[in-house]
Amino acid sequence: MKILFVCKHNKFRSKVAEAIFKKLNKNKEIKAKSKGVLLDEDSPYVAPIVVKFMKERGYIIGGKPKKIKINEINKYDLLIIVADNVDSNFFISFGFKGKIVKWKIPDCDETDYKCIKKDIDEIEKKIKELIYNL
Repeated sequence: MKILFVCKHNKFRSKVAEAIFKKLNKNKEIKAKSKGVLLDEDSPYVAPIVVKFMKERGYIIGGKPKKIKINEINKYDLLIIVADNVDSNFFISFGFKGKIVKWKIPDCDETDYKCIKKDIDEIEKKIKELIYNL
């Protein structure tokens, strides 16, 4: 099984989900990646505070943000939209045939530490539930 975690820019929510999943998942038959619908050309990086908070929890966020290539979406079985600002119809309109799950995690300003920590907590909880149910 191949899972794709998606958010708007692949700078926070989907990167966090991928990092947590990769550390907690013990089933090597299930692979996960993360990508964004758009790239943020003005700040194409994961905020250092997000990297710091994740590292404090034992998770490593790697790589630069990546954009989804529509011609590759059907190589994934499960698409998890981690964002509250990405519409699942976007993927359906491009012929995605797998299952879509939407978590509706709100975005945070990179200076809003309380929001970032809350989102990381919520994503970690949802990842644990996902792994338990796979």
